[in-house]
Amino acid sequence: MTNAEPAAVAEQGPVNEAEPTASKKGASKKFGAPKGQKPAKGAKTKAEVPKKQAKGKKASKKANASSKAKDKPMAERSNKKAEVIGMIKRAKGATLAEIVEATGWQKHTVRGFVSILGKNGGQKIESSKNASGQRTYKITK
Repeated sequence: MTNAEPAAVAEQGPVNEAEPTASKKGASKKFGAPKGQKPAKGAKTKAEVPKKQAKGKKASKKANASSKAKDKPMAERSNKKAEVIGMIKRAKGATLAEIVEATGWQKHTVRGFVSILGKNGGQKIESSKNASGQRTYKITK
């Protein structure tokens, strides 16, 4: 069973390196690629929101911020950390409620700051509860 005829092989044209041949296949969409999120029903896109409405929201935030800053002058408001340290350095110290009221921080934020101040700040902080159950922080020497 030998084949007497040689196998037909397609002839290749001359290779021209200057002109690469274009691929016949086009780019295909990848499967599993993430799709864009659809907006909620009735939601407006940024293009649909009038600019006057967006500016109105920003103006109201600024008004709220300025009302909070009326209690303290700008020079004292520049650094809340320094303000808290100053309160804790007082002879009687500062209660958790006083610090929350002065800074606008949440209670857990104040407790975390005091903890970090004691560990990394090189300050010796004494924490105690008074008869009414309020936590008081003092910096001891």
